[in-house]
Amino acid sequence: MINKKGTIISFVVLILALGVYLNLDKFTNVISRLINATPNVTIPESNEYAYNYSYNYVKKSVDFIPYSKQDIMDIFYSVLDNGYDTFTFYCPSEYQECLNDVEVISNNQGVITNIGNFVHPYNNFTSLKVITASLGEVTIKVEKTYTKEKIDAINTKMDQIIKENTDPNASIEDKILKIHDYIIDNTIYDMNDETANSGDAYGALFDGKAKCAGYADAMAIALDKLGVQNYKVASDEHVWNAVYVNGKWKHLDLTWDDPVVTNGGTITDTIRHKFYMIDTPTLLSYDTKEHSFDKSVYVEVNS
Repeated sequence: MINKKGTIISFVVLILALGVYLNLDKFTNVISRLINATPNVTIPESNEYAYNYSYNYVKKSVDFIPYSKQDIMDIFYSVLDNGYDTFTFYCPSEYQECLNDVEVISNNQGVITNIGNFVHPYNNFTSLKVITASLGEVTIKVEKTYTKEKIDAINTKMDQIIKENTDPNASIEDKILKIHDYIIDNTIYDMNDETANSGDAYGALFDGKAKCAGYADAMAIALDKLGVQNYKVASDEHVWNAVYVNGKWKHLDLTWDDPVVTNGGTITDTIRHKFYMIDTPTLLSYDTKEHSFDKSVYVEVNS
């Protein structure tokens, strides 16, 4: 007895095979596209602390598909700036060195630190974990510097500081000056690593002691609340703020405006404005060691 079902299946397979034979090029192209196609990237909404600025060094990524080292750096920047905790993108098949370039960039702590200086302190990282797969998948996992509890406390404190120390009708320069002076007047440089929070804004605002990163973060958070574009500038030994006011980028270094003076064994704080809103030639005329920054990274403040 003839198996009609088996005959029908065999006939269909024969027709498909014939179709493939007669249209081999088209069939091959379809299969190739399916194999080599870059998966769609899911792009979540950014959080409330995203700056969404593009700079000479790094720019916001549109589609998160890299075709160069610069594109990879832009993706890392965009992941941080958007406030993602984890994000996955894919290397296209035509970018054969992509995974290698990802590893080179992610393993260069200087590059990663520079990228982080262009984002809001709340979106910056304590550590980054980058996981790659052979088929081109790259996952970035971000461990943030600030916990939600710290962010809530700092926001409440900074809102109060701005309200009590600035006039809503004053110029932006005056508002920045008032916050600059408040932070210096209420913070001392942590010379002996006496507080675990000295490297962030919490140490400056609540413990009254901070390293340069703590001063810079506190000022950056205030600048953001005042609506002033800013980022942090770093050298090998130091970090401070760059601010964009009245169409110009200026340096703002609270740490060096808060010198610790020993007078007969007594440590006292003084406020000065030598490093307040100055240009690069002026900055480097005062100090060319700790303030010697990479001008190819922080291009705007050097122009």
